Amino acid sequence: MTSPSLFDPGQRAKLLDRIAALRPDSQRRWGRMDVAQMLAHCQAPLRVALGDLKLKRGVMGILFGKMAKKKLLDPKPWKPGMPTAPEFIVKDRREFARERDTLVELVRRFGDGGPAALTADPHPFFGPLTAQEWDALQGRHLDHHLHQFGA
Repeated sequence: MTSPSLFDPGQRAKLLDRIAALRPDSQRRWGRMDVAQMLAHCQAPLRVALGDLKLKRGVMGILFGKMAKKKLLDPKPWKPGMPTAPEFIVKDRREFARERDTLVELVRRFGDGGPAALTADPHPFFGPLTAQEWDALQGRHLDHHLHQFGA
């Protein structure tokens, strides 16, 4: 499986169409989040990539980040129920339209800005990333959660 690229306008448009296909009552296939929470969750990694959300590098990332990055960039589909950073967990109720619109804005900003829009800071878990790695991780993350809700 190749990663959908947010930098590629055609692939980004397909991801945005899939986001647009979601509804407030879209049902998850796995996990605990409802669709609005998933939309909010997907914003956090984009905010990190764009430098809007600054998180400190922890010991676990320093020890296991490179290995985890390699696994997540592998072409195999991600499995349901993978661990996530506590800062990315959304438990409170969210408003669907607001979260969808914010996610769309972040996807567009990431894609339109290209590599120049990305932070120079290392990822808080994976460490330093190339623009292509940031793009692949964002595309794979969105794809994973869109599949989670059948989009």
